[in-house]
Amino acid sequence: MVTVWKLDRLSRSLKDLLLTLEKIEEAGADFQSLTESIDTSTAAGRMMMQIVGSFAEFERAMLRERTKNGLEAARQEGRVGGRRPKLTPQQQKEIITFVTSGQKTGADAARLFQVHPSTVVRLLAKSR
Repeated sequence: MVTVWKLDRLSRSLKDLLLTLEKIEEAGADFQSLTESIDTSTAAGRMMMQIVGSFAEFERAMLRERTKNGLEAARQEGRVGGRRPKLTPQQQKEIITFVTSGQKTGADAARLFQVHPSTVVRLLAKSR
């Protein structure tokens, strides 16, 4: 007997769920989900397993769709993911000017603008 707490912990898609259940059955074992009260040792349990698996897949598809729509709406409002840049475009230009003209080292520029030296290195590499 293979026992899981919840069906969606076993598989992400109905196809994978059915393949996993088939392998369990081929091994001569039964399957039991404690939360959904499903036991594949009965015909009714096998039918319920497929129905619940379909709903779990539908729920994941709906979540994926809502996430996609939310990200698209945010993009249309001009928002993008990730954190805000530490340096403004003006500060970036100043750092590039300081370092390329030899007025300051990369480490000095990093201290001046309160950023990590690797930030300055990435900025300089991007500007080349």
